[in-house]
Amino acid sequence: MRAAFPVPAIGEHGGEGCRTSALRRRELAVSRRGASEGNETILGSVIGETLPLTLAIAISPLTIVAIILMLLSPNARRTGPGFLIGWVVGISVPVIVFVLLAGALPAAGESGGPDIARAIVQFVLAALLLLLAVKQWRGRPAPGEDPALPKWMAAIDSFTFGRALGLGLLLSVPRPKNLLVAASAGMLIGGSGLSASSQAIAAAVFIGCAVSTVVIPVVGFLFAAGRLREPMERFHRWLARENVVITTVLLVVIAVLMLGKGIGSL
Repeated sequence: MRAAFPVPAIGEHGGEGCRTSALRRRELAVSRRGASEGNETILGSVIGETLPLTLAIAISPLTIVAIILMLLSPNARRTGPGFLIGWVVGISVPVIVFVLLAGALPAAGESGGPDIARAIVQFVLAALLLLLAVKQWRGRPAPGEDPALPKWMAAIDSFTFGRALGLGLLLSVPRPKNLLVAASAGMLIGGSGLSASSQAIAAAVFIGCAVSTVVIPVVGFLFAAGRLREPMERFHRWLARENVVITTVLLVVIAVLMLGKGIGSL
């Protein structure tokens, strides 16, 4: 009589392996979902922190006056889009550069201590913004005196598409205020630890909000030029008159925000 030996069921070990593999896949999916949710939370926080910074660029009286004068000129349908393209490029490039530079700094909390490098940069930016605010305020016109406007404004009626594009670049890239704000936003976005795609989204939201005050008049004028002409004339006169006050207040607010970020990095 033959001894009976237990015969393993067909697929018993294979089934155990399948269950282990399925469990690992499930754990990996949960881990990825958690990381994705954490990344989305940080992205929302970063966008919320950078949105106030956009005001210093978006509410730029000189720029808004320039685009309004172009839209009121005979060549509005050429100079308006030209200025818009130059302005968008001039704002986008510094933001992208500073995001990349900030990403090269040591990650916050990497060593378990304060983020000294990032705090120093933020303190320096806050100090420069405050100095710029003081300079703006000291350069304000005397009571009852009309503000001095740039000479190129008198030649806007003769601008071509190329000259308007060049003016958009000149009013965005070399201006200290815009560079400091772009650096501040870049520090927040690039130093947030977000993935590259999330950083791109945060930068795009920042740039979109910053250039919105030029985009909206250009697009609106293309569709409703007749109805917008008179309101824009009144608005540009008011902006020219209150240019220094508006710019100074915005610079101080952004400087205080950056100072707070620097303290938080310690």
